[in-house]
Amino acid sequence: MTVDFSQLTDAQLASHARMGSQLAYREFLTRYKAPIYRLICNYIGDPDEALDLVQEAFVSAFAAIDRYDDSRAFRVWMSRIAVNKCRDWARRRKVRAFFSAALPLEKAYDVASADPLPDEELSGRGQVQIVRRAMDGLPAKLREVLILRAIDEMSQAEAAKILGVSEKTVETRLYRARLRMREQLGDLS
Repeated sequence: MTVDFSQLTDAQLASHARMGSQLAYREFLTRYKAPIYRLICNYIGDPDEALDLVQEAFVSAFAAIDRYDDSRAFRVWMSRIAVNKCRDWARRRKVRAFFSAALPLEKAYDVASADPLPDEELSGRGQVQIVRRAMDGLPAKLREVLILRAIDEMSQAEAAKILGVSEKTVETRLYRARLRMREQLGDLS
């Protein structure tokens, strides 16, 4: 008798994955790769880097599948791992930017410019790019909540679980994020 993995619950899939079933891992990827990619892409704003981070997030999740609590939604658990990968990426990026800027001038030709490419700059004149820059200017805690609630359309409870904070904290951060976005984007209305 063969098992139709597409019909299994996340808890059942996790059980099969713990026993080493590659088909269970494949089904998790089928179910959650697209939403996790959207989450990461919205968080970091770079589609190519997002693909790498999705892979890192799933590798980490699968390596830690024994720690997955079957009573919780896999997507929430996976999203929390993805957000942590995004935070790590942002920290690494800041460190790289610091060391790139600290190089002697004679080595400067080896360092790629942090400025956008000319074609990116031209396409960046649209309102979407303006909103994206405004979001990037938000503190990480506000940006995370805005991405999870407004863009990824997660519930307040799901966002709270992913971020490891209370639902009230999510509500407060979302309010502050929207207020700052209105202040920054007031000229667009």
